[in-house]
Amino acid sequence: MNINGTVVPVTWEDNNSVKELSNLAKTGLEISMSMYGGFEQVGSIGSSIARDDKQTTTEPGDIVLYCGNQLVVFYGSNSWAYTKLGKIELSEDELTNILSNGDVTITLSVEKEESEK
Repeated sequence: MNINGTVVPVTWEDNNSVKELSNLAKTGLEISMSMYGGFEQVGSIGSSIARDDKQTTTEPGDIVLYCGNQLVVFYGSNSWAYTKLGKIELSEDELTNILSNGDVTITLSVEKEESEK
């Protein structure tokens, strides 16, 4: 995963949602994210993918799917029904620095994801 040009280490879940997201990322998937609520960035992935929403309390670094078509990356916490996609392996301070200073662009590509596993 790349956030505004910075590669961030991610541990991805092993589920159908991540598999479908990976298929979308084969040619590179750029997602324009918007700050929301002072604790997350949200952006449309451009299509709907499989989801298995469960009531969850997120932590900083969590990457989740919302409504089957929105990628959400947390630098704070929230409780809602999401499908867990992965976790960014950075400290809360590092996440806050990257994600809390305005809208960001996230790029997903299969090559980068595979090398980070």
